[in-house]
Amino acid sequence: MSIELHTNDGQVTITNDVIATIAGGTAVECYGIVGMASKSQIRDGIAEILRKENYSRGIVVRQEDEELHIDLYIIVSYGTKISEVASNVQSQVKYTLEQTLGLSIDSVNIYIQGVRVAND
Repeated sequence: MSIELHTNDGQVTITNDVIATIAGGTAVECYGIVGMASKSQIRDGIAEILRKENYSRGIVVRQEDEELHIDLYIIVSYGTKISEVASNVQSQVKYTLEQTLGLSIDSVNIYIQGVRVAND
């Protein structure tokens, strides 16, 4: 699935993997985030932290009619206020995608997959 943009100069196709990679890179730069987690890997209460090349496994990009929705599965740092971290990630991801790709994002949903002590 991809997004088609028609401009005066031609047509631009943006795949969901590109959107997921940009969203994942933005999310892990936010304070309080240990890393991205796979959307389907919660077993025995352990969530694996994804590497940079696998961010798309922890992000779901949904397109419903003309609306674009992003679901992020993250692991937060122990001792941080989860609601503040989630709010910060939502606003940063939405802003970055709107500025970088020129897309209108309708929602950014955060799913906390675990809490870990960050390695500083």
